[in-house]
Amino acid sequence: MTSEKRRALYEAVSNETRRYMATYTLFNQAIADHLGLHPTDVQALSLLTAEPEPLTVKQIADMTGLTTGSATRLVDRLERDGYVTRTPDPHDRRRVMVEPVRAATARVSAVWDDLGAGWQAMLDDDTDAELEAVAKHMRKAQELSRIQIGRLKSGEVPRPPR
Repeated sequence: MTSEKRRALYEAVSNETRRYMATYTLFNQAIADHLGLHPTDVQALSLLTAEPEPLTVKQIADMTGLTTGSATRLVDRLERDGYVTRTPDPHDRRRVMVEPVRAATARVSAVWDDLGAGWQAMLDDDTDAELEAVAKHMRKAQELSRIQIGRLKSGEVPRPPR
């Protein structure tokens, strides 16, 4: 492949990624509005329900990029609204574990399931190899995003002048 063609493909992927991320952000906002939640709370619930075990507030902070104080307030909101419970860690009494309330998160999952049929149909015509490539790309994008978030938060990336 020529370097010009490769450059054009990189640019196309970059532009489509930017469009996807912006559209997904708007989609997440629409989900949050529909459920009466904050967009960050929707994503935190998504992460919590994807984990096999309860998490600490510190783990939630690390996963979401929030400070521990902000993560505590997020958990406070989710607990107040009945989406999570806090329980003492059976292995370390100093820690508290945050666990999704399945009945409450089922209401959120029902919305995702309803909308998910369209996402599933979108993938139906893709080959197994194409789906594997998409999954590989998404895993790599998640890891790079975590690295880039760390760079931004550490100040490694200079702020542009205003």
